[in-house]
Parts: sequence; structure tokens; C-alpha cells
Amino acid sequence: MKLYQDYKKLFKIIILVILFAVPFAFSYAQNVQDLQNKINQKDSDIAKLEEEIRVYQNELDNIGEQKNSLAKSIKELDLTKKKLTADITVTQKKIDKTNLKIQSLSSDINIKQNVITNHIDSIKLGIEQINEFEQGNILQTLLSENDFTEIWNDIDNIVTIREKIREDIVELKEIKGELEDTRAETVSAKKELTTLKSKLSDQQKIVIQNTNEKNKLLKQTKNSEANYQKLLANRIAQRDAFEKELQDYESQLQYILDPSKLPKGGVLSWPLVNVFVTQLFGKTVAAKRLYASGTHNGVDFRASVGTPVFSMADGTVLGVGDTDLTCYGASFGKFVFIKYNNGLSSTFGHLSLIKVYEGKQVKRGEMVGYSGNTGHTTGPHLHVSLYVADAAKMASKPSVSCDGRIYRLPVAPINAYLDAMYYLPPTNSSMFK
Repeated sequence: MKLYQDYKKLFKIIILVILFAVPFAFSYAQNVQDLQNKINQKDSDIAKLEEEIRVYQNELDNIGEQKNSLAKSIKELDLTKKKLTADITVTQKKIDKTNLKIQSLSSDINIKQNVITNHIDSIKLGIEQINEFEQGNILQTLLSENDFTEIWNDIDNIVTIREKIREDIVELKEIKGELEDTRAETVSAKKELTTLKSKLSDQQKIVIQNTNEKNKLLKQTKNSEANYQKLLANRIAQRDAFEKELQDYESQLQYILDPSKLPKGGVLSWPLVNVFVTQLFGKTVAAKRLYASGTHNGVDFRASVGTPVFSMADGTVLGVGDTDLTCYGASFGKFVFIKYNNGLSSTFGHLSLIKVYEGKQVKRGEMVGYSGNTGHTTGPHLHVSLYVADAAKMASKPSVSCDGRIYRLPVAPINAYLDAMYYLPPTNSSMFK
């Protein structure tokens, strides 16, 4: 009789476990749906902001075609600030979304684990009771005064429930396995979160630089177009003198180029996510118009201020700097000079922010800085100079054209400059101006 009562008690316990699990699961489902709704809202907000950014970018592209004037420069700075502010908002939205995703993944794993544990406890209890039954006097129980049919129905119910819970455990263990796989996704999301927070900090610094640049321009010109044109003419004259000085120095460097030691074409990756070439290497129409030498020693890409720039191959950072500190408005401005492991080296010029340091080992696709409008530019873009690796080096020399101040930047013999387009991936017509 005692064993029969134990079974009745076990039956009630198992039923209660299942009944309590139902509202628990329902509450969990509500929480998951709430998080998903919030994530969907962030996606919608991000899409709207990215469309706003595209509008700002189109305006910046259009204004870049206009003649240099004070009004143009100020409008360009204002549009850049609006775009950067929108970039910051998008980054913050992505941070919020990633936090929600991490919260959802963590909650999912923990709650499912609790459900699995509850079911395992129920099975354990059932097994213990069955063991007691098997060790007892089965015949005595069956011949007791209780209704024989009722006893067997209860036993069948207990066995059925136990088997059902076994099936649930198998299923939930499979779910647990899937959720454990999401731990890798959670780790990835946390890394993404760290990257986004770093990007947000960088964007805020670039906005401050943009504001300072506008204030400096207004102070220098006193908001006068005549003063601006005079300032522009002085900068162009100094730039041309500095360029000639550098070209004369590089022309004296001796180097015997051995083409057989150069890597094959296409060994580099693009330095930007979105590629649009605005000026090619060598003696182009634009080069004759813009440079005293009549030739362009690199390739230019359209890139608004604050666009991430990536290493084109594995290598080592041999130099970083800012030529504006020596000769404002001349040469590279803020630059990163990388020697790659494939026999090539490159300089990224006109950056707004540098994210690497000299001696750092970088991987292909690793971000090294953000594009900008520093140094000798007619508008924001990324300049890429490519050289034979063993011919290019960092050099420090006094500049006659810049009042004897020391400039430090990458230099190479004239014949060691290479056309980056040959070593970059294949192109199509949509990539060119």
C-alpha cells in the first residue's frame, strides 16, 4: 500500500513540474520577443540613419566638384560634421543593438539550461521511485485491496510520463547543444561591441578636429573670401616648393629595379570597403594640373572624412606622422607607412586619425586609420603610394621651403614608385570617375 501511495505522490510531483514549466516558458518567450522587437527597432533606426548619411555623402561628392572658395570650404566642413554626427549616432545604435543581442543570447542559454536541469531532476526522482518499487514486494502490492485496474493505470501513467520526459530531455539537450554553439556567437558579438565602442571614440575625436579646423579657417580668413584666396595661394606656392624639394631629393636616390623580384599582380586587397578611384598613377590630366612635377605618384580613392582605411597585406608599420606639423597643406598630412611581407610597401596619406604605431605588426584587412583631408588635398580622399619595399624608407630632413623645419616622411627613388592598381584586385567601370 505504501508503494502505491508513493507512486501517486510521484505522479503529482511530475505533473506539477510540467505545469510550472508552462508559465515559465511562456514568460521566457515573452522576454525573447520583447528583446527581438527592440533589436528590430534598432535595425530600422540604423537603416534610416544610413540613408541620411548617403544623402550627406552625395552632397559632399557634388560640392567637391566646385571651385575652391571660402563658402565651399565652410559648407564642406559643415556637411562633414553632419555626416560624422550621423555616423556617431549609427555607431551608438549598433552598440545598443549588440548589447541587446548579447542579452538575448545569454538569457536563452541560461533559461534553457534551467529547464533541462528541472527535467533531469524529475527523471532522477522517477528512477529512484521505480528502483524502490522493484526492490519491494510487487506481488503484495498487486494483491492489495486497491482496485487492480487503477493500480496498473497509475503505473502506466507514470511510465508514460517518464518516457515523455526522457524524450523532452533528449530534445532539450539538442537545444542546449545548439545554444552552446551560440556562445561563440556571443564572444564574437562582444568583440564587435569593443570595436564599435572604439570606433565611437574615434568618430568623436574626428568631429572635434573638424570643428577646430572650421574655427581655424574662419580665424585665419576673418570670414573674407579675399583673405581665403590669398591664404590658398600662399599654401599652393609653399606646397609646390615643398614638392619640388622632395622630388629633387628622391631623384638623387639611386636604385636598380629588378622586376623579377616583384610579386605578381593582384596580391593586395582594397584599402577601403567601398572603392571609387578618382585619380590614377602617373602622368594624368589631373596630375599635370595639380602637381608641379606633372605626375601623380600614387592612386587616389574617394573617401569622406572618417572612412576606415585597412592594411592591404600583412606587414609592419615603419612610420606614422603628420607633415602638416612641418609644412601645413603640403604632402601627405597624416600618414601611415607599411612594409608588407610580399616585397611591396605603401603609404596611406591625408588621414584624419591614425590607429597604429611604428613597429606594429598588421594583418591584411586590419584597420590602420581613418581617411581625411590633411596635407595637400583639394578635398577629402585617400591617397595610396606604392613602392618596392627595399627601396622605400622613412627620412628626416630640414625643409628650405618650410623655414628649415624638419620633415619626416616616407621617401623612395623615383623608379621605385609602382602603380598600385596593378597589384590590387581586378576592377570594373563602376570604380572609376
